[in-house]
Amino acid sequence: MASIDSLECSRCHRHSSAATPRTVCPFCAGVLYVRYNMDGLRRSARRPQGMSPAGRERQLDGSMWRYRDVLPAADPVTLGEGWTPMLASRRHPNLWLKEEATNPTGTFKARGLSMAVTMARHYGLTRLAVPSAGNAAGALAAYAAAAGIEAHIFMPRDVPFANYLECVAYGAHTTLVDGLISDCARIVASRSEAEGWFDISTVKEPFRVEGKKTMGYELVEQLGWEYPDAVFYPTGGGVGLIGMWKAFEEMEQLGWVTGRRPRMIAVQSSGCAPLARAFRDGEPASAFWEGAATFASGLRVPKPYGDSLVLAITRLSGGLVLDLPDQTILASLLDWARHEGLLLSPEGAAATAAYDQLLRSGFLSREDRVVLFNTGAGLKYTDLTAEAMGLQRPAAREELPARTTAGGIPTAQ
Repeated sequence: MASIDSLECSRCHRHSSAATPRTVCPFCAGVLYVRYNMDGLRRSARRPQGMSPAGRERQLDGSMWRYRDVLPAADPVTLGEGWTPMLASRRHPNLWLKEEATNPTGTFKARGLSMAVTMARHYGLTRLAVPSAGNAAGALAAYAAAAGIEAHIFMPRDVPFANYLECVAYGAHTTLVDGLISDCARIVASRSEAEGWFDISTVKEPFRVEGKKTMGYELVEQLGWEYPDAVFYPTGGGVGLIGMWKAFEEMEQLGWVTGRRPRMIAVQSSGCAPLARAFRDGEPASAFWEGAATFASGLRVPKPYGDSLVLAITRLSGGLVLDLPDQTILASLLDWARHEGLLLSPEGAAATAAYDQLLRSGFLSREDRVVLFNTGAGLKYTDLTAEAMGLQRPAAREELPARTTAGGIPTAQ
């Protein structure tokens, strides 16, 4: 595993020590990136090849920790996260779906929270707090339970019920808030010092990005250590997109991949599209989105803290940020269920819908090699997707009398 050289601010580029836990840059409150001695890593780090023969190393090879040569040196708190399937589309010859639903707790959030909780335990932190649109809360609750650390969760009251259930089941201190994730974030920020919580919010500490960057390593390795032409990423807070871009930079410095980086396509719902609006308007950062409402609850982030980074990355890559209405997202969700056998999360369906739109517009061709991210299991959104479909449980039928065989033994209808 890699020794951390320093923490670099993405905004002012000043460096801070990683000897003690950090949230954001102490000079300008910018997002901090973990930096390693790349000269040393070029001599010591090796591209993963296959699986270790047995034991603990083999277990790690089957998870995101197969990239431990480029992750912080700490004892992992792992539940087997990462190394998720890259599924080829049955209808589009150059399209792959990165299926993050197979992660522990059913979403990509397991990656970032595995790394963040690993480092929290490494630093001796005992009380963690997070505002969440739902899935990060479940992941923090799970990894905190595995690490023996207290978790304090704040979520909007109308999150998918599965998110609330898992937080309670894992023993987290769970508070439902009448409001949005932004309201939850204000509560965590205002109470953290008094309560002794370490705020583990999206991009407000440096290690969730480190966990999420493994998605970039994986997709390149799974494509034979080659870049795709484009990557579609459902974007609420944007940590995964930020992390993948960091992974591409590191792999290039290590000589693990060459060529043109993929165009990064960030996808939002039209019911909450602060990044898409800022992208269209040519703004360097987003403005708060009033009245956020979408059944893709993970995209309901009215003002992402890392917005300027997401906008810069999409522009630099030649990509874009777009948004789609919920009815288009739902139609794509049902299309992929019925024709690909995959029940996507609403966020994942936003990516598939965006792919169809960019094919029609000519921005992409069918010859382009494209990776779409399904960021979570569709079954975690049963209540929200059923509501969007207008689907209700059928009324019970009148009970029928049991049939009997000639010997008088009852049989099922």
